[in-house]
Amino acid sequence: MWMRFRAEPAPPPLHDADAGGLAPAPAGPSDHAAVAVLLVNLGTPAAPTTAALRRYLAEFLSDPRVVEIPRALWLPILHGVILRVRPAKSAAKYRSVWSPDGSPLALWTAQQALALQRQLSARGQPVSVRHAMRYGEPAIAHVLDELRAAGCTRVLVLPLYPQYAGATTGSVADAVHHWALRARRVPELRSVADYHDDPGYIDALAASLHRQWREHAAGERLVLSFHGIPERSVNLGDPYRDQCLRTARLLRERLGLPEERVLVTFQSRFGKARWIGPYTEPAVRALASQGVRDIDIICPGFASDCLETLEEIAQEVRQAFMSAGGRRFSYIPCLNANAEWIDALAALAERHLQGWLPPGAVDRQRPGR
Repeated sequence: MWMRFRAEPAPPPLHDADAGGLAPAPAGPSDHAAVAVLLVNLGTPAAPTTAALRRYLAEFLSDPRVVEIPRALWLPILHGVILRVRPAKSAAKYRSVWSPDGSPLALWTAQQALALQRQLSARGQPVSVRHAMRYGEPAIAHVLDELRAAGCTRVLVLPLYPQYAGATTGSVADAVHHWALRARRVPELRSVADYHDDPGYIDALAASLHRQWREHAAGERLVLSFHGIPERSVNLGDPYRDQCLRTARLLRERLGLPEERVLVTFQSRFGKARWIGPYTEPAVRALASQGVRDIDIICPGFASDCLETLEEIAQEVRQAFMSAGGRRFSYIPCLNANAEWIDALAALAERHLQGWLPPGAVDRQRPGR
């Protein structure tokens, strides 16, 4: 029994380009750029320690978008029970994926912002690109303050969540609007709600899988594991599940796979409420018990590798599959800073920036022009 884990190495730290590496993302827009793109990811603790996890989880789990339980009932449970027990357990999990340079999610998100800045600059776009975290640092409010101080008058907020959920994209909107409520001068704001069926995004996922299959034979099944949400959220009108299923269908069609080769699952359950399913770990166990010995698994809803992919999927779910009789388990890393993904982000940003850029900016310096 063995595992095939095509994990990309941890992203390199940002350092000076003259030293042969990547230059840090700009602190603000260029002299002529009054337009900014703000990439937003979920967030990460500052360190894989109990104290840092307690601070991070307190912010994350206090968000009423994340836990939709009346505050009077939830906050005593959070502070009286969960924040006393969970931080130590979570810190141990984070230590298993933490690199010498920090959190994988933080490093990949910074790389994505830098790569998108370079891609938009190559396309002749006078745009500044920054990144922020919904929870933890750099905080959305802090980065928006910096952009405004640097002269940005128009900001496109681009959450790194392909599928819309109130607990993710909706929460980012809350944070941006909360900042705007306190700002004296509010810049023009636009936001991207979702891009679950964007052709560039689907193509980037397909390219990632094709790279895997060029190096190794495709598994008997392809598992697409999305983050789960409570069924109650879907019943209240959240489009997340439908968008995940559409992403899965488009990707399957793009790959030319029959329906029976692809399994859609949902991971990362929290609490006792019923969440959308099927759940990832029981589903892969069932595959092994049915005689499936070789699977590929990818997480299309995560733009950056993080705890949920590197620990939950590549470690815990892998162990569940192998212990149930599986022989080969191939985890395909997230899109991270893949060239196809950065191209897709740039095209997505350009579409949402229409009307904000000087005439001719879209075409200037674009290859072939």
